[in-house]
Amino acid sequence: MDINIQMTKYTVWANFFLVELFSQSQHPSPLCVVIFLVFLMTLSGNAILILLIHSNAKLHTPMYFFIIQLSLMNMMYISITVPKILLDQVPSVSTMFVPECGMHVFVYLTLGVLEYVFLAVMAYDQYVIICHVLHYPVHMNRRVCLLLASGCWFLGPIQGFIFAPITMNLPIFRSRKIKNFCEVPAVMKLSYLDTSLYEVFMYFCCVLMLSFL
Repeated sequence: MDINIQMTKYTVWANFFLVELFSQSQHPSPLCVVIFLVFLMTLSGNAILILLIHSNAKLHTPMYFFIIQLSLMNMMYISITVPKILLDQVPSVSTMFVPECGMHVFVYLTLGVLEYVFLAVMAYDQYVIICHVLHYPVHMNRRVCLLLASGCWFLGPIQGFIFAPITMNLPIFRSRKIKNFCEVPAVMKLSYLDTSLYEVFMYFCCVLMLSFL
């Protein structure tokens, strides 16, 4: 009976309330404008970089090909975080539904893995061009580059598919306030269960992935 009463204090499928980033600031509007301008500059810089590489035939090399992939990933990264943080300053849209939060967790994990994988591939490209310069056109031809890029985009979502469902199915307190953005550590802090084993498992998977790379 006591367990049932206690469980009524918790819920899984409930909306999250995002705490405003500048809730303690007396002048949040100028800070939001600055962040928005930096966001536009970052998007524009990555877009211009992609266009310049695409338009210059001399830059059609494996290194710049992977830079394009990294720029695309960076544009996606900031596009799922910064706009949401800015919109959260409006009280009427500061609520996030569970499926939306789960999607943010999945995309955030996926892009985080993609960044490490692409950096590892770029490091391998530099290794080949330094240590096997004569065989570089053979080892890093267009087909190999496409296979490596496809492999990166395939491996990226694996961690998201593993950890996003587990995180979003943790039973949580009714106090569902998350600071700024819906991510794994923020959601785990709301759970009344002991998540230490889950955290160790996540760290182990991250270390295993980095060791493999």
